[in-house]
Amino acid sequence: MQRTIATLGLVATIVLAACGGATNNAGTSPTTNPSGSAAASAAAPASLTIMVGGLNKQIYLPNKLTEALGYFKDQNLTVNLIDEPSGKDATSALIASEVEASSGSYDHTIDVAGLGKNLVEVVQLLRAPGEAEMVATAKANDIKGPADFKGRKLGVTSIGSGTHGLTQYLASTKGITPDQFTPIAVGAGDTFIAAIKQGTIDAGMTTEPTISRLIKAGDAKVLIDLRTPELTRAALGGDYPFISIYMRADWVAQNKGVVQRVVNAYVKTLKWIATHTPAEIADKLPADYYAGDKDLYLTSLTGSMPMFSPDGKMPAGAPDFILKVLQTYNNNVKGKTIDLTKTWTNEFVDAAK
Repeated sequence: MQRTIATLGLVATIVLAACGGATNNAGTSPTTNPSGSAAASAAAPASLTIMVGGLNKQIYLPNKLTEALGYFKDQNLTVNLIDEPSGKDATSALIASEVEASSGSYDHTIDVAGLGKNLVEVVQLLRAPGEAEMVATAKANDIKGPADFKGRKLGVTSIGSGTHGLTQYLASTKGITPDQFTPIAVGAGDTFIAAIKQGTIDAGMTTEPTISRLIKAGDAKVLIDLRTPELTRAALGGDYPFISIYMRADWVAQNKGVVQRVVNAYVKTLKWIATHTPAEIADKLPADYYAGDKDLYLTSLTGSMPMFSPDGKMPAGAPDFILKVLQTYNNNVKGKTIDLTKTWTNEFVDAAK
């Protein structure tokens, strides 16, 4: 990717980077910064940019909601949320030091660890992917599961994205290798819907509200549902926490005070989500997020509410399961020893309480 801070027109007064710094998965509270709101508001102002892999997707909802609720400001933070088509792009920008944090699927931190890059998840936003494999209605009689992926054109957000990885894993469960189907980057929303309608793809993985829009129009049907933890376990065989906030690890270790304030804001949002209705949540978001149908947006959000983490913590055992999944198809981690304790931490989430 050819981006620079200058071309993005951004100015970040702090840098939160990462690389194997001392993270503590046992949950030791940072001593460099109190987590209370009063202490945070009295702390020195800080600014940072977070690149998000699709702000208007419901799986990324906590990012915009945190801004809308004023929780970044409560922590004396100026946060610039930058929209990008996928978490893979956001990860690339983070590694290139173009942004200070990224919001994407946690599995990216394991993926790049296999390449010697150290990113660390600091707060988990989703405890399930919140995605579904959709099959074009015209193809529904021929594609009834992953066993039928061979020779098919399968839509993903982008090549190397979390949806691409999940698609490869689902195929592998039926002995189908990545070279036996064609992944096609079609984004989400209108571009994904057009790809289904035009026959550019036979099936594909996407999120809400695109899923519900396809169903309502009769253009596609749910083939594999990953929108809740229970459905995810049934389909994949374990917990697959997805969207998170991650940063470069060396600067996390050096800037714990600011990182703590970022996590404070997100944890407060997750608790707010858990105690409010889908209608109350939607009312805090920009109207264009509804894709012209607020009632449908609310229906889809209601069904997906279980995907949001209630506390921002990494589910026990989930990193090990995700590594196992990646090792079935991902050449970056196959045959390599990955220190999972360097890819995530509950340290800041525990302190936020």
